[in-house]
Amino acid sequence: MKILGIAGWSGSGKTTLVLKLIPALLQRGVAVSTVKHAHHNFDVDKPGKDSWEHRRAGAREVLVASGRRWALMRELRGEAEPTLADLLDRLAPVDLVLVEGYKREPHPKLVVHRAAVTGPPLWPDDPNAVAVACDRETADAVRADGLPALDLDDAGAIADFIADWLELHA
Repeated sequence: MKILGIAGWSGSGKTTLVLKLIPALLQRGVAVSTVKHAHHNFDVDKPGKDSWEHRRAGAREVLVASGRRWALMRELRGEAEPTLADLLDRLAPVDLVLVEGYKREPHPKLVVHRAAVTGPPLWPDDPNAVAVACDRETADAVRADGLPALDLDDAGAIADFIADWLELHA
């Protein structure tokens, strides 16, 4: 199972790109799963639902299942946040896992960068950067650093790059 991070500063367009890449990669025959890191409290459940009530009552894990999907929620209740490796071990095998966030982890990354977004470029200091999806204002700097500069607005071309990268690293 190959892993490719989609890394960048908040507001750079990571989520927008991931949402375009998933169907583009599926069209190329690539089975995709995702891992998204949240920097804040989040909830996938709603107050009043039975599963929410189970967690509120103190259950460590609550598994909800139907004929269409299942979801497992685990309350850490003071435990350390799981590592990316721990989370990846829980996924069923696919061709590619797109990891949004975890920009400081040592896995291959497609960096997303817009000149208008604050924050220094991530790729010069990250030896795991394989390419940068960027705007025109950034492309020359990316190429000068020896990385492919991909048009952030061309999800098809980025999906082609990823598919080629997967074949190269198979």
